[in-house]
Amino acid sequence: MASPSIQRPSSSSTSHSQWSYDVFLSFRGEDTRKSFTDHLYSALIRNNIHTFRDDEELPRGEEIAPELLKAIEESRIAIIVFSKTYAHSKWCLDELVKIMECKEERGQIVIPIFYNVDPSEVRKQTGICGEAFTRHEENADEERKEKIRKWRTAMEQAGNLAGHVAENRYESTLIDEIIENVHGNLPKILGVNENIVGMDSRLEKLISLLKIESNDVRMVGVYGLGGIGKTTIINALYNQISHQFESVSLLTNVRKESTKNSGLLKLQQKLLDDTLRTKGQIVLKNVYEGIKIIRDKLSSKKVLVFLDDVDELTQLEHLIGKHNWFGPGSRIIITTRKKDLLTRHEVNDIYEVKKLNFHEALQLFCRYAFKQHHLKEGYADLSHQVVRYADGLPLALKVLGSLLFGKRLPNWKSELRKLEKVPNMEIVNVLKISFDGLDYTQRMIFLDIACFFKGGDVEIVSRILDGSEFNAESGINALVDRCFITISKDKTIEMHDLLAQMGKGIVDEECPNEPGERSRLWRHTDIYRVLKRNTGTEKIEGIFLDVDKSEQIQFTCKAFERMNRLRLLVVSHNRIQLPEDFVFSSDDLTCLSWDGYSLESLPSNFHPNDLALLKLSNSNIKLLWKGNMCLRNLRYIDLSHSQQLIELPNFSNVPNLEELILSGCVSLESLPGDIHK
Repeated sequence: MASPSIQRPSSSSTSHSQWSYDVFLSFRGEDTRKSFTDHLYSALIRNNIHTFRDDEELPRGEEIAPELLKAIEESRIAIIVFSKTYAHSKWCLDELVKIMECKEERGQIVIPIFYNVDPSEVRKQTGICGEAFTRHEENADEERKEKIRKWRTAMEQAGNLAGHVAENRYESTLIDEIIENVHGNLPKILGVNENIVGMDSRLEKLISLLKIESNDVRMVGVYGLGGIGKTTIINALYNQISHQFESVSLLTNVRKESTKNSGLLKLQQKLLDDTLRTKGQIVLKNVYEGIKIIRDKLSSKKVLVFLDDVDELTQLEHLIGKHNWFGPGSRIIITTRKKDLLTRHEVNDIYEVKKLNFHEALQLFCRYAFKQHHLKEGYADLSHQVVRYADGLPLALKVLGSLLFGKRLPNWKSELRKLEKVPNMEIVNVLKISFDGLDYTQRMIFLDIACFFKGGDVEIVSRILDGSEFNAESGINALVDRCFITISKDKTIEMHDLLAQMGKGIVDEECPNEPGERSRLWRHTDIYRVLKRNTGTEKIEGIFLDVDKSEQIQFTCKAFERMNRLRLLVVSHNRIQLPEDFVFSSDDLTCLSWDGYSLESLPSNFHPNDLALLKLSNSNIKLLWKGNMCLRNLRYIDLSHSQQLIELPNFSNVPNLEELILSGCVSLESLPGDIHK
């Protein structure tokens, strides 16, 4: 039995692969063992190509050894060195038959080297090859003749393959070409950071959606928030499954590359170069020609294609089109921040990348902050603060862990205090890419939620947004699709804290030094400044003031005078005594919530035609308004615990009122019309 000489697995091998070797080297020892084949084998090893070389100097049996057959089956590529006496060796010919079977059955790649032999002699078994077969056929019985027929068929098939001809060539140049050919046919093992955490379960779920055992063409979308780890996951997926496909292409940064000159055309070119291994041989003139050639050339090939960071439907239409563009068994994986793109392209399945749980997040943070898998003594409390701040976002954990690495406790505390006020820009810049892709209305809704409505009831918030003519249903659905928000089972709007912080930062940047020039105010220090100094302007659209019960604020009627575009006004827990002549300068209010409102009624010259929500709990209201007010958009009124309320107005001009809360209104004796307390 032959004893193989095996180079130990290198970094180019994949532990999960069905292939044990990158290359099986088939050759006639007495011709090239100590010359060309030895030089080729050494070059393969130097290039970290895991190679099986059969040592022919050892004794052989009549039949090829099972271990050798297994080595051929488990090699991704077979290199056959056809030399002058290759066909004289029954052992070599048996190897050749097995190699050609593996090419047909397992997709093995075969690279013939014609070493001082004309390819036509191999193909037709003439010349010295013909002489070898004449000897094999002498005195052959029927069983031997059947075997010879298989040898001849294998020789013909191998001779028809594109390979390398050694005649009149420098061997060093030839070997360089062979190495390049081998590298081009091996899957590229992508660098996946050793610090990744929580990958196994996510990969398992994604692979289950791919249904690799199925022979149909499947497209699977992977979506999630920026920085959630989509690219890391597909890199790991690439390394795990690429060996199972005839051809593989990974198109990275599709969003960014598409914006460059002829970007889509270049991506089409790369897709074809990767899958057909014809770099430079096909030159596309335009994207429409690219569509046709991709469809024509790949419709019979089992390919694996990754499109990373897609943000426009046209990118999918020009690069992967329809399922019938690709051969049976093909798999297309798309990553994006926009779920709706995947739905519109009719992918087979969609996988959402979820944030890390607390344990996973802490483990990942430790690997960057301490370069170890566990907490450093004395840093537990601060580490937990950082992990809660990052809220399961891998990007934030990596960035903040790297930022804090090697720093002492006082520096950690300083950095954390800074993060409370100013977010890390490396994180913000990644998240803001998604924000920049929103249209005007979607941005407005996002900023309203980030600054005011995070944690709010989606139905109530929708009413308020509709009052601002933002088409809440469409806008909220778009934010859900792009992973800006989620809607919980109890219909609450949830948003990642870092996204909310980014949104507030965007508003702060509208005018860093003067809060009265910003669109939204939520910090009580900023609001106090604006109200006391009368610096509010028409740019202010929303104010949410949460005042400590022990605090008192005083301001004049001029405080709101210039805020004629105010849409949202929420005041809670306050002791603000409004002047009797107080007026709201804006009739654009869609939300008015003032806990402890001090006046006995709303101003008579106040006509908020777009008002959707009115909440005056714990107020001094006696009569909500005098006369008739036409409030067709008003759906929600809360006057709870307004103990001075004695009379309700006529609600005939409030046709869409859905909810009226009067609990604790102890002085109210009667209700108008059909309204029940």
